[in-house]
Amino acid sequence: MTSGADPLTLVLVGPMAAGKTSVGRRVARRLHVPFVDTDKRIVAEHGPIPAIFAEHGEPYFRELERAAVATALAEGGVISLGGGAVTDAATRALLRELPVVFLTVQPDAVAERIRGSGRPLLEGDDPVERWSSIFAQRREWYEEVASATFDTSRRPMQKIADEIAAWRREQR
Repeated sequence: MTSGADPLTLVLVGPMAAGKTSVGRRVARRLHVPFVDTDKRIVAEHGPIPAIFAEHGEPYFRELERAAVATALAEGGVISLGGGAVTDAATRALLRELPVVFLTVQPDAVAERIRGSGRPLLEGDDPVERWSSIFAQRREWYEEVASATFDTSRRPMQKIADEIAAWRREQR
C-alpha cells in the first residue's frame, strides 16, 4: 500500500447496480475515512461516461478509469470502482495487495435498480438480460480480486455496510 493511503483503505467491486456507491458511502462513514467513487471522479474531470464511450470508445475510458483508480488508491479510504474496472488487467494488478470486497446481487433484485439508469452497456430491449450477460463475463475477475463477498440483493444497505466495516477492521 502506498504511504499516503489510509490504513483502512478498502475497495468495492461488483456489477452495475450492486450498491457499490450507496454501501461505500456508509462503510466510509463507519470507518471514518473518505469515500471515492471513481466513476463520479471520471465524470467530474472528463464529462458523462456515455459520451466518453460514444466519442472515444471503451479502451480510452478504461485508461481514464485505471488512472482514476490509481489516484484513489494512493489517497486511501473506501473506493468504489465502476462495474467494468476489473476487465482491465492493469487495474486488477493495482488491487492485488489490498482488501477488496465483491458486492454481488441477483438479477431479480437488479431490475428495479437499473430501470432508466442511462448506463451505456445496458442499452437495448432487455437490460436485465444484458446485465446478466455482462455480469457472467466479469464474475471471474471480481472473484480474482476479491478478499470477501457480500450479497446486496435483499438486505438493508445499512446492515451490509455494518458487516463490511466490521470485516475490514478485522483485516488489520
